[in-house]
Parts: sequence; structure tokens; C-alpha cells
Amino acid sequence: MSVVINSNFAATVASNNLAASNEMLQKSLNRLSSGTKIVNPADDAGGLAVSMKLSAAAKRSAAANTNIGNSVSFLQSQDGVLKVTGKVLERMGELKTLYSDPTKNSDDLANYDAEFTELQSELSSLTGEKFNSVSLFGTTALSVPVSEDGSSQVAISGKDLASSASGVGVLTDTAASANLGAIQLSEITDALQRVATMRATNGAEQSRLGFASEVLTVNKANLEAANSRIIDVDVASESTQLARYNILVQSGTAMLAQANQSAQIALKLLG
Repeated sequence: MSVVINSNFAATVASNNLAASNEMLQKSLNRLSSGTKIVNPADDAGGLAVSMKLSAAAKRSAAANTNIGNSVSFLQSQDGVLKVTGKVLERMGELKTLYSDPTKNSDDLANYDAEFTELQSELSSLTGEKFNSVSLFGTTALSVPVSEDGSSQVAISGKDLASSASGVGVLTDTAASANLGAIQLSEITDALQRVATMRATNGAEQSRLGFASEVLTVNKANLEAANSRIIDVDVASESTQLARYNILVQSGTAMLAQANQSAQIALKLLG
């Protein structure tokens, strides 16, 4: 090989190798310090696109699960009111039975009527209960999205507690039924049956939402696992690569210095 001064091919090659090794070392450091193997889009353009979609889907799953939790709280509040309504109706039935006692005088009956009137007012109050400003009872059903894309929904049926036909309205009208004598026991027992049916429907809806929440939880975990396989760095593997590139950078630096020193041979010939 010729001994030349203007060109130092060995140093150029060593410099290029050192630059390449140093670039890979920096990438390895970035991956380990960030915990992700896609530091820049150029690292894996397709993988980055898939990762973004999976990450967004996982977050939507968590949000949908939160919405389900709020809907379950709504149903629990609704059931709490229905439970109290049932107790009020039980007391009304008890009062009606006591009112039918032929040994009671007019003052006794008036006392029963007084309590019955108060219970009527309480029933009327219960029909207007709300949850976060949303009425617990009415004819309108609520639709709860139970999938991350909103394609699957669960309907919370409208329960019209104030209705005379499907609720307890017949017992809240104090003008039409000012006393126990104007109320039939069958009206109370029928109202109690309707409230019991509402509670059963409420329980069924809570059960379905519970299973829907479980599915979302499992799907979210699977989405996160799939995203992890794409985006997360394998620390053990990358640590091995870091050690390799570290050695290459050190050896490349030493060889570049050696290549630069080899040009000094020409000076010895000129001397």
C-alpha cells in the first residue's frame, strides 16, 4: 500500500465506523432512558401508528368503564329510593289494616289519617328524587355505552314511579284520597308489587352493567399488553446492545487515533 499524505483512507473508514457506532449508542441510551424502543417515528413508523391507536382504545375503555361505574351508582341510588318507597307502602298497608278495626273511634281514625296523609306527601317527594340533577324516575330510558367505540350500549329503563298505572301515583293524590277510608287495600298491594318489579328490573340492569364493566377491564388489559409489545423496550436485550455499542465506540476511537498516527510514517521518510 502506498504511503501518502493528502489522503488517509484508514482514518476515514475508522471515523465512519466510529460515527455509526456512536449513533447506535445514542439510540440505545435513548431507548433505555425513555423505556420505549420507538424514540423517533423513523425507528418504526408502522409500529408507532398501531401503538397510537391501541393506546387511544385503552384510554377510551377506561373512560367507558368510568361511565358504567357512574351508571351503577345511579341505579344504586334509584334502588335506595325504591327500597324506602316499599317501606312507606308497607306502613300504609299496616295503617289501612289498623283503620279497618271496628273498635277504633273517630279520633283514632283521624290519627291514622294524619299519618297516612304525611306518608302520601313522602311518596310524592320520593318520585321526584334526582342523581346529579338527573331524575331517578320517569319514562325516558338512559343509554349507557359499554364498549370503547360506543357500538354496544345498555339501556337503563325508565321507571315512572309517579304514574298511577305503573307506579304509586294513585296513593300520592291527596285530593282524591284524603283518608284511609277512600283507599282500597288492593291499591296499596298493587303499588307494592309494581315497586318490587322496578327493584327487580334495577337489579337486572346492575348485573348486566357489572359484566360489561368486567369485559372492558379485560379488554383494556389486553390492549395495553399489545401496545407494550410494540412500544416498550426489552431492557435485557437493549442493555446487551448498549454494552456492545459502548465497546465499539471505545475501540473505534482507539483505532481512529491509531489511523491518524500511521500518517506520521511519511514524515519519517522525509526526514
